[in-house]
Amino acid sequence: MAATHILFFPVVLHFFFLWPYAASASGLHPVVLLPGATCSQLEVRLTDAYLPPSPQCAAAAAAAPRGARWFRLWKNSTALDDPTVAPCVADQLSVVFDRVAGDYRDTGGVETRLLDFGSTRGFLADDPADRDLCMGRLVEALERVGYRDGETLFGAPYDFRQPPAAPGQPCRSFSRFQRRLRALVERASRTNGDRPVVLVSHSQGGYFALEFLNRSPMAWRRRHVKHFVMASTGAGGFVGSMRFLATRDDSPLGRVGRSSAIKFTPLPSPKVFDRHTPLVITRHKNYTAADMPEFMAAVGLPASEVALYETRALPVAMSFGAPVVPTTCVNGGGVPTTETLVYWDGDFGKDPRVVYGDGDGVVNSASILALDTVIGDDPKQEYYRSVKIAGASHVGVVSGAAALRRVIAVILQDNFV
Repeated sequence: MAATHILFFPVVLHFFFLWPYAASASGLHPVVLLPGATCSQLEVRLTDAYLPPSPQCAAAAAAAPRGARWFRLWKNSTALDDPTVAPCVADQLSVVFDRVAGDYRDTGGVETRLLDFGSTRGFLADDPADRDLCMGRLVEALERVGYRDGETLFGAPYDFRQPPAAPGQPCRSFSRFQRRLRALVERASRTNGDRPVVLVSHSQGGYFALEFLNRSPMAWRRRHVKHFVMASTGAGGFVGSMRFLATRDDSPLGRVGRSSAIKFTPLPSPKVFDRHTPLVITRHKNYTAADMPEFMAAVGLPASEVALYETRALPVAMSFGAPVVPTTCVNGGGVPTTETLVYWDGDFGKDPRVVYGDGDGVVNSASILALDTVIGDDPKQEYYRSVKIAGASHVGVVSGAAALRRVIAVILQDNFV
């Protein structure tokens, strides 16, 4: 089904018509939000099996509560700002791949859990520094039109370190998330007059939401999901993520990225990016989206990591497809976005020369436009719209005033159809 491109003026008129009505209306369709990467908060509990990686971390661990006590791990700004403690946070945030179980898990002696699943308070939106990134502005806008956290508005944080793996591959974290989100959607619907929910995702949350929908029974989707609104997510990753693979980032988040499968999720997909278009250029070899295993080896990833990409992550990227529920994709554009990385001397330890193209500042236009084909042209996808907001950035789609008006209009339309 071809995409419908929404013009700015009719949408704004529609929004201003709905805003005062929705604020006083009862019977809103419940909304469940899935935020972007790093926006979900994690708590940690250390057991006696935990072995700190340094004397400084041993001292910090000794001062931390043990046993039944949980404390904030991510995002603990106080600890992250302390150069002696930040490496300890990174160690506790890291995950390891258990070859016996065939799955990722927390490092030994560390137990983690999500904070406030079911509530948008589980996001980092209460931190002024993260309010724009973590849907805080969208939450505020929804509350202005009558939504209430825990009543008609819900949050589905997820363990961003452990994205979905290919079907048939063990992925306990995502399986647990699926069960919890399914129960949350059913509860949100049941407590709101059996009205189906509106799922709204941002950035990496879109990958989690789409996999959740595509792995849910069709009858369940049709009964419980009124509309899926996916913001700032492309159909095939983005080129800038290849730079992360090549860069030695020793920050806590950088170390977590290297240890976990999160580094694979946003990589350019050969399903979307042309197999003959170089994304990384060196004097002796160029790398396209189809050359990702070779690129990984060139930047120093061991063969075991390359195998995890090929068996767990790549099949998910290649199966990106229509959720077969009413879907609107909202994306920015017209913002300089990394399109090609040039490491001419082949030294991936140096900063590359960056060639920019169109996109939202993170996701390339090729990945955004592919949504119209991958989702919109699927004959099973009965309803699909594409809203493209000129000048809106990746984060600006859920934080800028003009963009928010358009996102809210899309969400509210479900209360009048």
